[in-house]
Amino acid sequence: MKKIILTVIITLVVIAAVFTIYIYSGSYNVSQLVPHNAITKWAINITTHNSIDKRLKNIQVPPMNDSAMLVEGFSHYNEMCVSCHGGPGVDPGDLAKGLYPKPPKFYKSDDLPDTAEAFWIIKNGIKMTSMPAFGPTHQDEKIWAITDFLLNKLSRMSPAEYQLWIKKYSEKDVSAN
Repeated sequence: MKKIILTVIITLVVIAAVFTIYIYSGSYNVSQLVPHNAITKWAINITTHNSIDKRLKNIQVPPMNDSAMLVEGFSHYNEMCVSCHGGPGVDPGDLAKGLYPKPPKFYKSDDLPDTAEAFWIIKNGIKMTSMPAFGPTHQDEKIWAITDFLLNKLSRMSPAEYQLWIKKYSEKDVSAN
C-alpha cells in the first residue's frame, strides 16, 4: 500500500513540475491570433458553462418582449454591441477582427443562450473571451432590455428593418460598416 501511495505522490509531483516548467518557459502562445489548443479550449468551455450555470439560480427573469424594452435594448445594442457582434446587414467592425474567440453573430444564430444566461453574460462578461462586463456601467433594467432585444428581436430582423430602427431609434449610424 505504501508503494502505491508513494507512486501517486511522485506522479503528482512530476506532473506539477512539468506544468510549472511549461508555464514559466513561455512556450504557450497567448496571442489573440493563435487559437487555443483542443485541451485548453475544452477546459475553458467546460469551466465557463459550469460557472455560469452555477450562478443562474437566483436570477428572476422579468416579463420580456415588451416593445419599449426592445427599443431601449436596440439602442444599447447598436451603441455598444454591434461593433463586435454585428447586426442584420451590419458587419462587425475592425475591432472584432482581432478578437479571439470571434464574437458570436447573434443575428445569424438559432443557438442563442437562454434568457437568464444571456443576462448574466451581458452583466458579468466572460474572462478569456473579450466579452466585457456591462454590470459596472449599466443598471439591471438596461441589461434586461439588451437581453430582450438580443433574444426576441435581433435574429428576426431583416437588414432593411435594422437600418430603419437605426434611423428611428439611434443616434449612431453604423450603416457604413
